[in-house]
Amino acid sequence: MAAETGLSGRAAVEGGETAAATAAYAEGILAGLIGAATIALWFLALDGVKGRPFFTPTVLGTALFRGGAGLQSPEALPIDFEMVLSFTWVHVLAFLIIVLGASRLLGIAERNPSFSFGIVLLFVVFEFGFLLASMLFAEPVLHALTWPEVLVGNLLAAAAMAALFWRRHPRLAIRP
Repeated sequence: MAAETGLSGRAAVEGGETAAATAAYAEGILAGLIGAATIALWFLALDGVKGRPFFTPTVLGTALFRGGAGLQSPEALPIDFEMVLSFTWVHVLAFLIIVLGASRLLGIAERNPSFSFGIVLLFVVFEFGFLLASMLFAEPVLHALTWPEVLVGNLLAAAAMAALFWRRHPRLAIRP
């Protein structure tokens, strides 16, 4: 009888861990889609104000898939919906991968608050590392897009995802 109790207790713990992991992945997928949509809408609004909807994903897709060919004079670059769709898929996948990891880390931090401050530092390093890498390696892109637009877009996406995480993790505490 004691062996049965131990087995069922272990199965319940394993089932709880599996359910928690599944919930973290679902939450990560939702947050990733929210983040990707936020930054896409930000650039769609900026491009619309400038009179060139879908210009930003065309530039980014051209840089990624065509090695930047045509970015010497980005103002003459025609809107290419193949580039827009291709870049959008990559953009969404990148958000999903990054945010799935963040969701798992938040689950750990919720159980152990001493990890929370490390997650905040990781976010800051990641955000500014992305901006620095963009400035160093994507210079042609930053001639077409200004770094403040990129930074604001990333911060808006981060805020949207943080709002979702904050709502779903009310017990999360940040302790150094």
